[in-house]
Amino acid sequence: MIDETVDEIEEMQTHSSSVVAVKAARALRTLTEREFPSVDEYLRGLERNSNALRRANPSHASLHTTQRDIVETVREGEPTDLETAWALTEEAVDEAIDQVESAKREAADRCADLIADEGTLLTHDYSTTVLQAIETAVADGATFDVYVTEARPRFLGRRTTRRLAAMEGVDVTLIVDSAAGHYVGECDRVLVGMDCVVDGTLYNRVGTYPIAAAAADSGVPTTVVGSHSKLIEEGFAFENAFRPSAEVMREPAEGFEIENPAYDATPVRLLDSVVTDQETRTY
Repeated sequence: MIDETVDEIEEMQTHSSSVVAVKAARALRTLTEREFPSVDEYLRGLERNSNALRRANPSHASLHTTQRDIVETVREGEPTDLETAWALTEEAVDEAIDQVESAKREAADRCADLIADEGTLLTHDYSTTVLQAIETAVADGATFDVYVTEARPRFLGRRTTRRLAAMEGVDVTLIVDSAAGHYVGECDRVLVGMDCVVDGTLYNRVGTYPIAAAAADSGVPTTVVGSHSKLIEEGFAFENAFRPSAEVMREPAEGFEIENPAYDATPVRLLDSVVTDQETRTY
């Protein structure tokens, strides 16, 4: 189970960082079903497997945070037998999952209030928190026109478009990434999710930076929404991921290189606000 989850995270079959964190936490729970000769061996196995899950995507702050919290909670419980260690692990995993899911829900609710009176949005990539915020606002009576970028080369925006198209009260238009600057001036707000914010920099799906820059130049506010745990003060160094060149072009690259970064860096000075489950930061 853990090896399969590591492979899945590495291949990015699950794209939302919150979903990745939950999936990894549940994978760590499966250690309680294995046989270990001692508590010390179990704790070493817990830490070893947690590190493997974290290494699968070192750019995901929520994955790093939840895994760290689970391991620290079990160790600080100082279990003296395997049954206690397993029980501590179960409780820590449940608590981590609850925190991720409740934080996402509360951040979406706070964001829904912010966008309730705005008619036209532009979003990029695939964020379950963004989708939940729009869905909540629609349930409260709001209506939106939403432009969604494709988020090439994996076309994650198509998933967002399908989800939005199923919502009553939302008229959605899928656009190519390079057209974002063309449409952003028609929007009341750019609304995106986040991987993390570290040292005054938002790290999110590649393509976020030029959209935020175009929005700032057009006087359109950009809002980022996500759990407060993604605002990192210390103990986490963001590492970008570079995807296979085959995602960009299937035939061999002869005489040139192909770069396919997964994320880019947006200075928070280009943002209007960051909405989390605990606060709304304005810039």
